[in-house]
Amino acid sequence: MSITRRQFIVSSSAIAAASAYDLRAVLTAAQTPAQAPPATAFATIRGTVGYFTGQGGTIGYPLDKQGIVVVDSQFPATAKICLDGLNERSGSRPIDYLINTHHHGDHTAGNATFRPVTKKILAQVNCPRLQLEAAAKAARSAKPGSPPPAEQVGANATFENTWRDKVGGETMALKYYGPAHTGGDAVVTFEKANVVHMGDLVFNRRHPFIDKPAGASIANWIKTLEAVVADHRKDTIYIYGHAGPKFEPTGASADLFYMRDYLTALLEFVRGEMKAGKPRDVIVKITDPLKGFPDHGPLVERVLSAAYEELAG
Repeated sequence: MSITRRQFIVSSSAIAAASAYDLRAVLTAAQTPAQAPPATAFATIRGTVGYFTGQGGTIGYPLDKQGIVVVDSQFPATAKICLDGLNERSGSRPIDYLINTHHHGDHTAGNATFRPVTKKILAQVNCPRLQLEAAAKAARSAKPGSPPPAEQVGANATFENTWRDKVGGETMALKYYGPAHTGGDAVVTFEKANVVHMGDLVFNRRHPFIDKPAGASIANWIKTLEAVVADHRKDTIYIYGHAGPKFEPTGASADLFYMRDYLTALLEFVRGEMKAGKPRDVIVKITDPLKGFPDHGPLVERVLSAAYEELAG
């Protein structure tokens, strides 16, 4: 499926396609004086594949003399730091693909930084539409007199269910498992290195953002995590979009099952509260830790609201 370039290059207000928990950071970055950039780091995982941490979702990449793929782009400031580091490692060769695992701004706001040196920006087919819808919503809610944010760039190539291509010495395979964290999440596998980028399908020991307006499904998210493990080997290494302060942005299938169990427990907890006759306004204000998941800390309204909405819907 092809979509025109105009459809995918949205105005700066599209930065608000960021997830709710990162929206404030996006707007603050656009409206306040420049500050010192956050701490950043590169790390090698296996073979030619590594990851970059800064501000926003973890960036993954395979890089060799014949090809470069970048997965997600964070925010403009850290995107520039990441791009500079990749250029040092590659001799400033063009990037073959920039992949967006989904439309949220902490994974796409740096697209404009990568675009001049990138041949294709690739995402699941629902992702650009969701980005445009989020941009329109943000524009409607913007305060009068707010300075215009910088340009946000979306994908210029899309796939529906699967995509596979060889880039340099690595083969990348993309798959859409249906609605989960959003309605357009891509799982990216680098087959030779046996490394998988999960995007925000895994928040490692951290309460997730469940984007119901963008088509999220907790029930299918649970099934997706099981299917991803089934589709890969026991020694596969996974890259996660986000991790708790004491946890790593990479790991093994046990982390995917832990995330699955967290989501299952979340639904079961809210279902129990609903059966007990508690109203929504009471349920979403519960702050006790979810039983069996102490590392996440107290429950938060955003996950309780999403679970309630799904069960009541």
